[in-house]
Amino acid sequence: MSYILHIDSTTKVCSIALSENDKLIQLIELDSDGLVHSEKLHLFIEECLEKANIKPSHLDAISVSKGPGSYTGLRIGISAAKGLCYGLNIPLIAIDTLSAMANSVAHNVEKNAVLIPMIDARRIEVFCSVHHLGKEIKAVHSRVLNEEPFDELDSENVYYFGDGAEKGQEHLNSSWTYLQEPKTSAKNLIPIAWEKFTKKDFENAAYFEPSYHKDFQAGKPKKVLK
Repeated sequence: MSYILHIDSTTKVCSIALSENDKLIQLIELDSDGLVHSEKLHLFIEECLEKANIKPSHLDAISVSKGPGSYTGLRIGISAAKGLCYGLNIPLIAIDTLSAMANSVAHNVEKNAVLIPMIDARRIEVFCSVHHLGKEIKAVHSRVLNEEPFDELDSENVYYFGDGAEKGQEHLNSSWTYLQEPKTSAKNLIPIAWEKFTKKDFENAAYFEPSYHKDFQAGKPKKVLK
């Protein structure tokens, strides 16, 4: 059996999970109005391991949500992940935040549904990607919802969610379904992290950087689904 510690600090949710192989065994997280990661993250890691009666030396890998998301949150979470990997001499696994969110919803909606996870990028802008049948059909990008409201999607069976989704309701197709949940959570990383762990798909901790996705090229998107 392998123990993997999972860290997600991409949004205001400060979240730590511990898994045994692909099974969640402990979760500690806080959804706060402010960014509390600098105060809570390392405490949550210690608490998570203590509750599971697992020592740091028992860990086989660290997985971290790599973004997009809060600049400060990403720096804190990834710095913590790197520090653990260096100190324990274990591998680092990086997970795309939006893909993890989409994966967590896929089993609770229709198989042919289109999924749009969104992370708040301030004002009316979001970081997002588009998923269908378990595949990413539009890669991670930033989008100003009142200027580009996904008119390229030729489908009404669409679910959008995440901490950036609420402000999209007045700008997106009214037939689409807004889900208040899920938000970001370290538990969403587990299935993807386990798959990467078994394939030894690891990052070089010395050079790994968060995926900020700050650059945005304006223009009308091409059709991606019919």
